[in-house]
Amino acid sequence: MGIISMIVVGFIIGLIARAIMPGDQKLGLILTTVLGIVGSVVAGYLGGAMGIYQPGQGAGWIGSIVGALIVLFVYTKFIQKG
Repeated sequence: MGIISMIVVGFIIGLIARAIMPGDQKLGLILTTVLGIVGSVVAGYLGGAMGIYQPGQGAGWIGSIVGALIVLFVYTKFIQKG
């Protein structure tokens, strides 16, 4: 159940990040899910580096959304260059 819940939460986080970010992001369901999962991982690493999260502690919903926004911003800038 851990992997399935991670996929579902990642999808929800990805949808929220896409709704918050201005502009039109042409991502499918799979990329939206990957965006949410990678955003959560980025938030966990950044939060751990800044001392917000303890080692092994996952990022919360808000941190995950912020991480997904960062990943989405970098992704859109990378795609616009290409």
